[in-house]
Amino acid sequence: MPRKLIINNFEISDSSDCYVIAEIGHNHQGSLEKAKQLFKAAAECGVNAVKLQKRDNKSLFTKAAYYKPYENENSFGLTYGEHREFLEFGKAEYVELQKYAKELGVTMFATAFDIPSADFLAELDLPVYKIASGDLKNTPLLKHVAKFGKPMIISTGGANMEDVQRAYDAIMPINNQLAILQCTSSYPAEHHDLNLRVIETFRHQFPDTVIGLSDHENGIAMATAAYILGMRIIEQHFTINHTWKGTDQVFSLEPIGMKKLVRDLRRVREALGDGIKHVLPNEVGPISKMSKKLVAKQNLPAGQVLTEADIAVKSPGDGLPPYELYNILGKTLKRPLAEDEDIMFEDLA
Repeated sequence: MPRKLIINNFEISDSSDCYVIAEIGHNHQGSLEKAKQLFKAAAECGVNAVKLQKRDNKSLFTKAAYYKPYENENSFGLTYGEHREFLEFGKAEYVELQKYAKELGVTMFATAFDIPSADFLAELDLPVYKIASGDLKNTPLLKHVAKFGKPMIISTGGANMEDVQRAYDAIMPINNQLAILQCTSSYPAEHHDLNLRVIETFRHQFPDTVIGLSDHENGIAMATAAYILGMRIIEQHFTINHTWKGTDQVFSLEPIGMKKLVRDLRRVREALGDGIKHVLPNEVGPISKMSKKLVAKQNLPAGQVLTEADIAVKSPGDGLPPYELYNILGKTLKRPLAEDEDIMFEDLA
């Protein structure tokens, strides 16, 4: 079975462009208008999808975690619970954003951090569901979302191969529409911690599954390397302004970076080509100008038996190529040749 995943009629496969997801997360700061600004800016960058995060905070966190004081420069509340609730969108916002994304021509979906959130998203009939690295071991959530029958994307930060295999084994018997993303769960991730060769490992281990990258790196260069290794989905955090309040803003791409990321990923697919070595039409002129041909080194009379002393190798290369030299040595000229005149087989006996 070839690896393939279809999201909103976009077919992701080894031969496709990379599917680019702008991870909005909570960079919208709890503002519907800022979320729309982010959606619009991401769409203008050429991404395929924009992604939010959905949490049912009171059921997700322990009371100790929910009510823990959370006073810092990135906090939107006095406790962690208040902070998270401030950033959370409800159904009205999701419906409005879903409609707006459709107008922009991008797919909107979200990460479900718990079963109530997954059910919330299912009611909106989202076309794809994301599971974060922290829930890779959350088999009940994986199986619950798998039953929706929609494509699933799972991240694998902070995991070993056993954890990834367990998640794969939990999902695939229920739903084979799965993509697995290599991920390094540090924010930002240093380039030497990306371990991009895991993409190759995943492709070998899961030959029926699309493999991607959840990239927390401060930059875009590694994405093209990942594409060459077989990555076909990339998730990149996105913001309009690094200085906006929020923990994720600093390692998120701004529009100029996202535009370049999309551009480079489209170019690298085209640049890889078909693997068949052949002459391109636009090479004919330059290579003719630069290459060489066999010509008479000086004026030569008819009847001359050709030696290397009679032959010169000169540009342009619009005549007999130099590799034919050894096939014309010892041949006799049928007619005289002027200096620099092309030597052709039809002139030889």
